[in-house]
Formats: sequence, structure tokens, C-alpha cells
Amino acid sequence: MPIKIPNKIPARHILELENIFVMPESRALTQDIRPLRIAILNLMPTKIETETQILRLLSNSPLQVEIELLQTATHESKNTSRDHLLSFYKTLDDIKDEKFDGMIITGAPVEMLEFEQVDYWKELTEIFEWAKKNVYSTLYICWGAQAGLYYHYGIPKYVLPEKMFGIFPHRPLDLYHPIMRGIDDIFYVPHSRHTEIRREDIARVKNLQIISYSDIAGVHIVSDMECRNFFITGHSEYDADTLAKEYFRDLGKGSNIKIPYNYFPDDDVKRTPVITWRQTASLLFTNWLNYFVYQRTPYDLSLL
Repeated sequence: MPIKIPNKIPARHILELENIFVMPESRALTQDIRPLRIAILNLMPTKIETETQILRLLSNSPLQVEIELLQTATHESKNTSRDHLLSFYKTLDDIKDEKFDGMIITGAPVEMLEFEQVDYWKELTEIFEWAKKNVYSTLYICWGAQAGLYYHYGIPKYVLPEKMFGIFPHRPLDLYHPIMRGIDDIFYVPHSRHTEIRREDIARVKNLQIISYSDIAGVHIVSDMECRNFFITGHSEYDADTLAKEYFRDLGKGSNIKIPYNYFPDDDVKRTPVITWRQTASLLFTNWLNYFVYQRTPYDLSLL
């Protein structure tokens, strides 16, 4: 089954060129089926690129998915056109009386700030609270994961001596957890961050479980025991060239940035990176949709 998206959203053309089955709203209205309702709170400055990456992964499922793109009202995006935001994005006030099967909260380039210093922090915590009663399962990504763990459990983030930047090997800590179904014993995930959460802090919280880990990049996936919230420190959704764009951007700014780990073949920046994380990304999002959204959310969302 396809992912249902707005008729004119830019991601539609990109995904159709990749032979991904997308269904515009006009056609979806003729189908007698209740799609999964997924809200995507997009905190990234490159909103069109991020929404396309996430929509690509949500589409790789036999389930019909209807998405609602959200932004914060208290922060003005400088990298995405106002017309795009007005056409495709809503705020919490617009959807506060609605229910959703799932929600995805992206990362944001604000990790060097204290959480309370982020200009939309108060609004973000209101969204966290709203989700408790209006969303069945929430997927937090990168800074979004750090923010969620800090707000819900008081888990701090720590500044790293250098940027965690590259493609790192990971291993499951719970081989039989449904979110890990079909994922290899060693799998690869992109990371791009200046801060980390630590295993020992999570271990002190009885309601949390670390599901996967990297000996280099550290904690990867954390879940609460009810599997209503998943916190993911990496960026499985990244395109093949995302880290390259970040690397050359930082070089252009004069930043002291190292070549992304395990990314360019033979560390030759003139060579095209090879994707080693696509299968993991696909399984991760599909497993979340199947096991923790579709199979657990009530058919009548008003009963949530």
C-alpha cells in the first residue's frame, strides 16, 4: 500500500522517480480504508530534504500511511520558503484536538545549546505532553531523542571532544525485540552530532531499555518498557550524500572537521560514498509501523 501525501508536495516527484508508490490526497479519498495517521514534527532547517527522507522510509510498508507535517509556531524557519510551510505544515494549535497512531520528532541543529535555551523549548515540551494522550507511539531522532530523554526522564547530554561524524557499526542488545526484526547482528548507521547520552544514565531508569549500541558511537536505540516511545540517536534516514554535504559545508566555513568515519571509499573525498545503511533504515521504520503502531493502536482513534 502507498503513503498518502498532499498533491503538490515536492517529495512526491522525487519519490515517484524512485518507483515508490505514493498516493495523492485526491485518489486516497476514493479508498474505503483507515490509514495510519502519522504526525512528523520537522525541526530540521532543510525541511524539504528531511521530509522526503522520512516519507521514503514510511512508504516501504504494505500499510497505508497518512502524514501530517508539523512545525513549531515559536520559531521562524530561515531555510524553507514561507509558501511551502503555509501550504504543507501545521502547528500544535491546528491539530491539538486530533489523535494520531504515531509521531516522528526529528533532530535539530541546536545541540550545543542547553535545552532550555532553545527558543521553542517551551512549545516543544507542550508537544511532548500533548503526545502522551493523543499519540500512540512516538519516534524521536537524534537531538529530538536527547530532548525527549531529558524532558521525560531527566537524562543529560554531554558535549563530545569531537564531532561524532560518519557511518558506525552497531549491534543489537536485545536480539528478539520486534524493532530489531530482520536487522543483522552488525549493522551500520550514520551519526552527525556534537553531544551524546550515556549508557550509565539510562541504566538508572527502570522504565528504559537500551536496544542497540555501538562501541564507537555509543547508545543507539532506547525504548520505554511499554514501547510507546523510541529514542534513536542516529540518522538512518540520511541520503547517500547527506554527510558529504555537511562535510563540505563545514570545510567551507573553516571548521576543523574530520573526514566522516567509514564513509568515503578509502577516505578519498572525490569518490562517491556507498550506502551501507539503507536496509537497516527500511527495517527500522517498517518494524516500528507494523509492531508498535499498526498492531497496537485502536482502530477507533477516539479511544486512544
